[in-house]
Amino acid sequence: MKAKLIKAMAVLVAVLAVSTAVALVVGSQKIDFARLLSDPFSRTLFFRLRLPRVLMGLTIGASLAVTGASLQALFRNPLADPYTLGISGGGALGASAAIALGWGARIAGVPLVFLASFAGAILAATLVRTIARTGAVILPGALLLSGVVVNLVSLAAVLTIQYVADPNSSLEILRWMVGSLDVIGMAPVGYMLVLLVPSWLALLALSRQLNLLAIDEDTAATLGVNVRRVEMVVHTLCSLIVGVTVAMGGAIGFVGLIVPHAVRLMFGEDLRIVLPGSLLLGAAFLVLADALGRTALPSGELPVGAITGLLGGPAFLWLLRRRRQYAAM
Repeated sequence: MKAKLIKAMAVLVAVLAVSTAVALVVGSQKIDFARLLSDPFSRTLFFRLRLPRVLMGLTIGASLAVTGASLQALFRNPLADPYTLGISGGGALGASAAIALGWGARIAGVPLVFLASFAGAILAATLVRTIARTGAVILPGALLLSGVVVNLVSLAAVLTIQYVADPNSSLEILRWMVGSLDVIGMAPVGYMLVLLVPSWLALLALSRQLNLLAIDEDTAATLGVNVRRVEMVVHTLCSLIVGVTVAMGGAIGFVGLIVPHAVRLMFGEDLRIVLPGSLLLGAAFLVLADALGRTALPSGELPVGAITGLLGGPAFLWLLRRRRQYAAM
């Protein structure tokens, strides 16, 4: 196990390093790295725009992927991803309401739109947990179903807000819904990492318990896992992680679905490898998707959410068909 983990991490760290280098180099504006320290324009472009954008992509990609891997193990459902919690819809609704109301101010350097999105995401997660709770027990099936319903209701509310908002606000809401890594300066990334790094480490620390839960609840309980406590902790951590990422990057879909399955195909089903592997590969995947979006059009760029959607849609259909074939056997 240890040798396999080391091999997997070595491969994925190499993939991440190459992906980060590619993402730093490509873009609509060419950066002269030989004059990076002497040319003010190149220095501003790199340190204020390009580097923060790549770091934002690494952070959000890692967050969505490790969350998707955790939820798939928790629900024992290969089609689960962060958006089955209903957090995406709640975050989008909070951001859309703030944009439509013209809340352009900042608190401690953080835009109110981000704070409203984070609040909407956390409220949606709380609502989903309340609906799915039966006494002291949270039913995984009810949790998935209530998450889907909350997402649908939230997205319907977003469409209503778009319809009644002014054209500029409506366009800004659309850009938020598609997802973007646009960021200026390093401060937003720093705010994210304060919350996300401890949450990543906590999920990684639960990899053994999730490994047992992915097999069967009864087996996990027999081997000493406090099933309900692990479910509550994982759900809370995933809610926090996805709430932060939606607040900062918008609704970027399918990363949490595609990446964990890719890691499983390469290195097997062991969650002690899948969780850290998803963290690394998710970061690499999203910065490459963003690099592709920046270079796909000759006179502009595609939002990263559109790229992940185009890649993730067929992957989702393939997984759905594969699951139905297994169910029929």
